[in-house]
Amino acid sequence: MDFSWLINLIGPGNESLASTLVLYSFVIAAGVYLGKLKVAGVSLGVTFVLFVGILMGHFGYIVNAEVLKFIREFGLILFIFSIGLQVGPGFFSSFKKGGVLLNGLAVLGIVLNVAIVIAIFYIENAPMEALVGIMSGAVTNTPGLAAAQQTAGSPEAINTMAMGYAAAYPLGVCGIIGAMFLIKGVFRVKVDDEVKAIEDEFANTHAAPFMETIEVTNPLIEGKTMRELHDIIKCDFVVSRLLSASDGEIKIPTSATEVHAGDKLYLIISQEDAPRFESVVGPKVEMEWEDVTPSKVVSRRILITKTQYNGVALGSLRLHQAYQLNCTRVNRAGIDLLASPSLRLQMGDRVTVVGDINDINRLAYRLGNSMKRLNEPNLITIFVGIMFGIILGSFNIGFGMKLGLAGGPLVVAILLSRFGYKFKLVTYTSSSASLLMRELGICLFLASVGISSGAGFAETVFNSTGMWWVIWGFIITFIPLVIVGCIARGVYKINFLSIMGLFSGGYTDPPALAYAGGSTGSDAPAVAYSTVYPLTMFLRVVAAQGLVLAFLS
Repeated sequence: MDFSWLINLIGPGNESLASTLVLYSFVIAAGVYLGKLKVAGVSLGVTFVLFVGILMGHFGYIVNAEVLKFIREFGLILFIFSIGLQVGPGFFSSFKKGGVLLNGLAVLGIVLNVAIVIAIFYIENAPMEALVGIMSGAVTNTPGLAAAQQTAGSPEAINTMAMGYAAAYPLGVCGIIGAMFLIKGVFRVKVDDEVKAIEDEFANTHAAPFMETIEVTNPLIEGKTMRELHDIIKCDFVVSRLLSASDGEIKIPTSATEVHAGDKLYLIISQEDAPRFESVVGPKVEMEWEDVTPSKVVSRRILITKTQYNGVALGSLRLHQAYQLNCTRVNRAGIDLLASPSLRLQMGDRVTVVGDINDINRLAYRLGNSMKRLNEPNLITIFVGIMFGIILGSFNIGFGMKLGLAGGPLVVAILLSRFGYKFKLVTYTSSSASLLMRELGICLFLASVGISSGAGFAETVFNSTGMWWVIWGFIITFIPLVIVGCIARGVYKINFLSIMGLFSGGYTDPPALAYAGGSTGSDAPAVAYSTVYPLTMFLRVVAAQGLVLAFLS
């Protein structure tokens, strides 16, 4: 039997469409599989696709230049845009009080990375295209590499950056974890003590709403309405149910409902505002509401899945007047928010309402309450965002600088995720759909970069030049982390678990975060990671582009 067709299909040097598809499929499948293998509890993830692509390129596998460029750029846009949608909701909130210090330290790390790159450039007279790739690998930031390559444009610069990235990446991951060990040893940190401190701090945190029962005892508020109580106490709260002292009936209070001495209120309020409410209304009492609540009064969660309610204020639903319902809290991405009238709803929110089951069913029909609808991708928003992202990226913003195919979609995605509802664009994407788009994009990009740069990789990296690339990469990784870690712990006394998250998020490195979470058994590193990740991701892309424009143009 003649197998020449199969050898021709899977052999090197064939640029046909079928061979290209086979090559990409093999590179991505093998890279993803190998990336899941762990060494000392750490894996490289999808980045291994790059190394498999380099290996195949080294053995003579090629792709038509125009086809490769399209796949690389399209994969980059998919990846960057999905990253923007992911970090967008937290991008602006990360500047709030709790995250200012951590974000400031993360920015200091970025400045130190860039400063070391520039120092090496002048001291060693090293090529900047290689240093930009080395920096991206040292801080394990693939979007920065993608942005720099797209800005540079020339095939030679793109390949050199990819080689530098590949040379620095493995020690980049190890350097982050090594810096964690060093800070832990220098400051004699005991992880158990840090975990306990985090738990104690969480117990005293007053952000999340909680529920308690209050008995009305203050004669000065006798006959006051719920609206008047809001004006007197001046804080956000919801009274889910009221047990009347006069007739023993359970009521679903509205803004016009009056309170009287002896009434018991089932209160949802932030913990920091609870003492103020108690001082005005009355003391906290123990009570089992399930024992006294009539069967017709129930509590249910309703899923918002109709696009017309995306961005609508909760108060505009008029739950009291139209349904005799109370909304007690809104769950968004696993976090409970107090149901204040000014809170703007988003697709995928789960609102908890209390009242008659028939009224709840009517409201559920109005809001959608269909999980199937959430599983449908919002392709209009995705491609409208990509279109405007490319337009923005092609616009000259001054000094000959353009955001490019990486920066433009990133900025537009961040803005859409935060303000898209104002333009009737639904940015909700299920976690599985978002992950698929992100992973598909990065795999296509890394495979393209690896295949195109593989031919000269061994000659460039496995010599004295490549050895220096590895050394420079480790310096770029390690020194800024040690400086930032010493400042964070020695000056600001930041919890070590938060420092681990700061290191991982500042270098946008999921493997390091996985190690931090696994070694401590706490979610605290992930909290710090998510605090600094949005701003860091944006600045890493800008920094890589800035170096290219400043030193290669």
